[in-house]
Amino acid sequence: MPHKISSMQFSVMSPEMIKSNAWVRIVNPELYDADGYPVEGGVMDPRLGVIDPGLYCRTCNSSIGDCLGHFGYLELAKPVIHVMYVKVIYELLKITCRKCNRVMPEKGGLDSSNLQPTKCPHCKVQQKKIKFVKPYTFYEDADELDPQVIRERFEKIPATDLKKLSFVGGKPEWLIVTLFPVPPVTMRPSITLETGERSEDDLTHKLVDIVRINQSLKENMDIGAPEFIIRDLWELLQYHVSTYFDNELTGAPLARHRSGRPLKGIIQRLKAKEGRLRGNLLGKRVNFCARTVIVPDPCISINEVGVPQIVAKELTIPVYATNLNLSYVKDLIKDSKVNYILRPDQRRIKLTEDNKKDILKLIDIGWSVDRQLTDGDIVLFNRQPSLHRISIMAHKVKVMPFLAFRINPSVCFPYNADFDGDEMNLHALQSTESMTEARMSMLVEKNIVSPKFGGPIIGLDLDQISGVYMLTANDVSMTREETAQLLAEAGIDIELPIKERFTGKEAFSLLLPKELNITYENHFAKSLDGMEEKQKEDCIVLVKDGMLVSGRIDKSGVGAEQAKLINRMLKVRDTAFVREFIDNAGRLGIAYLMRRGFSIGLSDLDIPDSAHVRIKAKLEESTKKADELIKDFNRGEIPILPGMTMEESLESQVLNVLSRGISDMSHIVREYIKPSDIVNMARAGSKGSFVNLSQMIAGVGQETVLGKRINRGYTHRTLPHVKPFDLSPMSRGFVSHGFKEGLTPFEIFWDIMNGREGLMDKSLRTRKSGYMQRRLVNALQDMRVCSDLSVRNAVNDIIQFTAGEDGMDVTKSDFGRFDWKSALELKDK
Repeated sequence: MPHKISSMQFSVMSPEMIKSNAWVRIVNPELYDADGYPVEGGVMDPRLGVIDPGLYCRTCNSSIGDCLGHFGYLELAKPVIHVMYVKVIYELLKITCRKCNRVMPEKGGLDSSNLQPTKCPHCKVQQKKIKFVKPYTFYEDADELDPQVIRERFEKIPATDLKKLSFVGGKPEWLIVTLFPVPPVTMRPSITLETGERSEDDLTHKLVDIVRINQSLKENMDIGAPEFIIRDLWELLQYHVSTYFDNELTGAPLARHRSGRPLKGIIQRLKAKEGRLRGNLLGKRVNFCARTVIVPDPCISINEVGVPQIVAKELTIPVYATNLNLSYVKDLIKDSKVNYILRPDQRRIKLTEDNKKDILKLIDIGWSVDRQLTDGDIVLFNRQPSLHRISIMAHKVKVMPFLAFRINPSVCFPYNADFDGDEMNLHALQSTESMTEARMSMLVEKNIVSPKFGGPIIGLDLDQISGVYMLTANDVSMTREETAQLLAEAGIDIELPIKERFTGKEAFSLLLPKELNITYENHFAKSLDGMEEKQKEDCIVLVKDGMLVSGRIDKSGVGAEQAKLINRMLKVRDTAFVREFIDNAGRLGIAYLMRRGFSIGLSDLDIPDSAHVRIKAKLEESTKKADELIKDFNRGEIPILPGMTMEESLESQVLNVLSRGISDMSHIVREYIKPSDIVNMARAGSKGSFVNLSQMIAGVGQETVLGKRINRGYTHRTLPHVKPFDLSPMSRGFVSHGFKEGLTPFEIFWDIMNGREGLMDKSLRTRKSGYMQRRLVNALQDMRVCSDLSVRNAVNDIIQFTAGEDGMDVTKSDFGRFDWKSALELKDK
């Protein structure tokens, strides 16, 4: 019958409980005898559990795996302070009377230095000042308090007084250790090295020290040794017991191995990233996984992952022999595509050339084989840090040569991956149920729509966008043979309509579904001012009945996060079609670039001298305005902006004037720059922008640190060559030259300062967001969405009456808005 737990209480173990739970009294500091057997009464006593195969526990008669281990105990020659409870001991000492041991209420007067009562209201005895010195020493005025004295005081505290204090952790005298529990050997197993020597666990090393020092202390006390020897041995015992619990105590030296490595105490075992909880329980190393560097491969599908042959041969998937697939299983064994065979009696056999023939004769229904990964297998692919749902998705295996995983660049965005050395993890699923679930819910094509904003998070990227942007230009025209060759190079199997010439728009339209109709402004429409009418026409994309009528396809149509075209396609066709479109469009863009050629050079940044004259004039005009503002400030005549001081008003206005100047320079660059592939990249939105171009050609502009002009450096000036109190643009981080022309040494310094801020900001932000995510996960880990769509916690408290407050699945929305029109169209169908 199930029982409901009404309450739970934790307390310190009493000496009686330690003794009743123990099976062995530990008295010997030796571990093994001359023959290598554990010594009885030592910390590896065979009655404490069994850790070697073939041996049986002397206490429960169970073998390794069945015996959980048994505790022992050690009687300490002198009590020691439990270092984990020093704060509790300190508080108890402060509020209990040194004579009558009653708890003193605060109204008896407080010593302001450590908030301790000065006089006992019960027996009227003047109290002495209690002082705590880390890690475990207590003083009463100038006299050090012996743990035995502290224990005797705590024993005399009346139970009624303890009840007033709400002391529920047992009895206070238990905080002074007299019986020390020795944990089972299963908690601290030894390992046998290649040399045959045994290497002991850190806790065992500490226990040996504790037993040895305790034995030495006991012997010296028995023979009446001098007080200073007993004192030294007791302090050593207190140190070893304390560092057994926590080897990072403030004020105590680290306990180390002979090699110099610090020993791990119980606290070090449990806490932090590599501890038992986070390292072994919440997250752990798993079997059937691989990890290596990722490289791009635009020729494979977004659903696929290129797996190195060496990985595919090592990872396996179980296949159960039935009367339907027995011949298939035998073929796998013949082709050496199997690593292990599992017999019906659960005995595992490794397949080799020597035993292959015998296994082929014996294998029958009920046997199971672990076959190697092959094309089409479903695996999970993950990149850390896994911050959202689509940091792990399912891919289909494509076994390929070399040693790196390969993915389509279109899948980089959800993983936040790039190819500068990123590594990713692959997990081979081991059951039919998990493979089916992964195929139905986790396959990349099922996760094209972001759960964050309801738009496509997977789309074309970089060269793929540049390629389709150039292909869909108005002047692109190809013969039937050239079009067929282009499609063949892209690996697209589509039958061409019967006509002799094709425009680039018509070639791209072959990939679109016939029912697609959409009109939108593309990426370049944001900067229509000052453009020719011909360019303005390129900005309005019109697709009618699956045919691209006008406009050029760029980032806003097929790129991740914007992808208006892909978003509309998801409304009229299924995800398999959209996946095929992304695959084909990416390959088509790259195939066109390969045929056309795609390169940039320094000459692409050339503009006429007349443009440079205009840029220089704009620069001088903006710096002159900034200088005038500085003069007004020095005269005290500058207009003060609301909520700002005079200095802040100056900085804000100077920044505005300089940024307007750089913006005007950018317009001049846009007006005069020649058509080139670098311009095509900016217009397509595949990489870079006209701001980057103007920084290369005209001027970098104002460098900022923490959003302000650079003002820190030397006393009253930013660099040694600048005059004190100089507020001019050139002395406060304004870079007037472009990268092509070349920066002065001081301008390079400003630019490096700005770059360093970006680097530091990225590092700090990553760390902060990672920690915030960890706290959120811990806070929300017991939340669940119930069948009535309410969100509840572990004790069934309602957190939200409807999940997300609106019950809406973001992935079914249209960029966060519910598309009623599409919903009604689907209903009619």
